[in-house]
Amino acid sequence: MDLYFSPLACSMATRVALYEAGQPANYLEVDPKTKQVRNDGSDFSKVNPLGLVPTLRTDDGVVLTENAAILQYVADQFPRAGLGTASNAERSKLHQWLCFIGTELHKGLFLPLLDKKAPPEAKSYALEKYVSRLDYVEDHLKGRDYLLDHFSVADAYLVTVINWTMATPPIELAKWPALKAYYERLRARPSVAKAVAEEFELYKAEIARHKAAGYASPSPRLGG
Repeated sequence: MDLYFSPLACSMATRVALYEAGQPANYLEVDPKTKQVRNDGSDFSKVNPLGLVPTLRTDDGVVLTENAAILQYVADQFPRAGLGTASNAERSKLHQWLCFIGTELHKGLFLPLLDKKAPPEAKSYALEKYVSRLDYVEDHLKGRDYLLDHFSVADAYLVTVINWTMATPPIELAKWPALKAYYERLRARPSVAKAVAEEFELYKAEIARHKAAGYASPSPRLGG
């Protein structure tokens, strides 16, 4: 399968999931400014007209978009990896967390904070309205290792999003000790550590490439 990604963006969650499952993939890097696929110079918009990552082309040639859908697909394709759930009730819980992370944290809280073009009022509004979502996650993680009773694709997504706090100074993880411990624990997990290390090097190369091309300073996208 082909995974279209940008370094340290939310697409990293799928890389983590594939590493967990021990499954190979073609990792195709999309430049977020030019929307070109760096591997071959092709136009990514012909694959996904919205130009958004992650985008997954399955072995059957089906193109999937939207992070939650792609993560669920990976979990379903490789059940032995245990990234999904067995019962209908637990599957619904998994969907709940994927939706929560995507809407309340990714888009609601972090997107305005990471967007250099967002006005200060938008950033303040995001913090005022959505920072309580971290309180919700904090309460849930007390006494727990993972969002469900085992590591799942929801954890791959959450650790990817929480990784962006390195670029969002208003959010100090020390205020949420259970979440901080969770993040540190998952950052040490081999699949996560490998994905972060690889994509951080690609991110640094992206910044250097954009600087040489004369682009404006990029958003501090340690993800997103």
